[in-house]
Amino acid sequence: MSAATEQPTTTPGPAANRARGSLFRAEVLRFTSRRFIQVLLGLALLGWLGAVVIGLLNFGEPSDADLATATQQRDQFLAAEQEFRQVCEQDAEQAGQPVDQFCGPALTASDVPVQDFLTTAPFDLASAGEPGAIGFAAAAAVLAFLVGATWIGAEWSTRTIVALLFWVPRRLKVIGTKAAVLALAALGLGVLAQLGWLAMAWVLDALVGTDDPLPDGFWSGLLAVQARGVLLAVLVGLIGFGLANLTRNTGAALGVAFVYFAVVENALRIWDPMVDRWLVVSNSVALVAPGGFRVFDHSESSSSGEPPSYLLTNLHGGLVVTAFAAVVVGAGVWLFVRRERAGRHER
Repeated sequence: MSAATEQPTTTPGPAANRARGSLFRAEVLRFTSRRFIQVLLGLALLGWLGAVVIGLLNFGEPSDADLATATQQRDQFLAAEQEFRQVCEQDAEQAGQPVDQFCGPALTASDVPVQDFLTTAPFDLASAGEPGAIGFAAAAAVLAFLVGATWIGAEWSTRTIVALLFWVPRRLKVIGTKAAVLALAALGLGVLAQLGWLAMAWVLDALVGTDDPLPDGFWSGLLAVQARGVLLAVLVGLIGFGLANLTRNTGAALGVAFVYFAVVENALRIWDPMVDRWLVVSNSVALVAPGGFRVFDHSESSSSGEPPSYLLTNLHGGLVVTAFAAVVVGAGVWLFVRRERAGRHER
C-alpha cells in the first residue's frame, strides 16, 4: 500500500468562496451594530428634519408691508452710502488720488436689491443650490470624521481588533478591510447628505419657493459640487479613521483634531498667511466650492490696492486633502503591520 496522500482533484466549492468574503461581511455587520454610530445617524436625521422646519418658517411670500419696509430700509442705506461717498470724494481730492480707485465704484439702487432687506423672502433654488450643497457636504464630512474615529477607536478600546487577529492573523488584511468598510460608509453618508439637500430644496421650493426658472447649467454645476462633497466626506472620514488608529482611542483622536483645527492652523495662518495653501480646512473648501478658493496675503500690499492672493483650484484642494488622508492612514497601517513583521523576525 502506498503511503502517499493523493491531493483532491475537485475545485473549491461555494463554501470556500463564502469563507473568503466572510471577513468583509463580519466587519460590515460589526460596523452597523455600533450603537454610537446609530445614535449619530439618528441625530443627523433629526437635524435634517429641524432644518426643513426652520426653512419653512423662515421662507415665504413677503406681504406688501414687508416690501414697503424693505424698500424704506434700502433707501436709508443708499442715503447713508451717498453721504459716505461725498466724504470719501473730498478725502480723495485732498490726497490727490483718483476717486474711483480711492473710494471704489459708487453704489446705485440696481446694485442693492430690495430682497436683501426682506426678513421674509421666498426660497430661491437658483441662488441657494450650490451653497446648500456645500453646507451639507461640510456636515457630512464632520459626521464621517466622527464615524471613522468612533469605528476604529471602539475596536481598540474593546480590544476587538486584537481578538480578530486570532481569526485572521494577516494584519494588513484586517486593517485594510476595516478601512474599506469605513470608506464605503463615508461614501454612503456623503450621498445621503446630498440627497437630503435635494429633498429639502424640493420641499422648500415647492411650498415657499419662487416661480423663477432655473438658469442654464444649474443642474450640472450643482451635481459637480455635490460629487466633490461626497469625495470630501470619504477623505475626511479616512482622516478620522487614521487618527483614531494612530492614537488607539476615539477621544484622543478628537482631541488631536481639535488642537490641529482650532490652534495649529490658526497659528500657522498668523505666522504666514500663504501657508493656508497647504492646510486642510482651506483645501477642503477649495475642493468643494465652485471655482476653488482664493487665499489672500493681508500681510503685504500691492499697487492695485488688493493684497496678493493665490487661487486654490478644485484639483489642488483634492490633492492636498488626499495627501493628508494618505499620510495619516498610511502611518497607522504601517505601525499596525510592523508588529506582524516584528513577530516574524522574532520567530
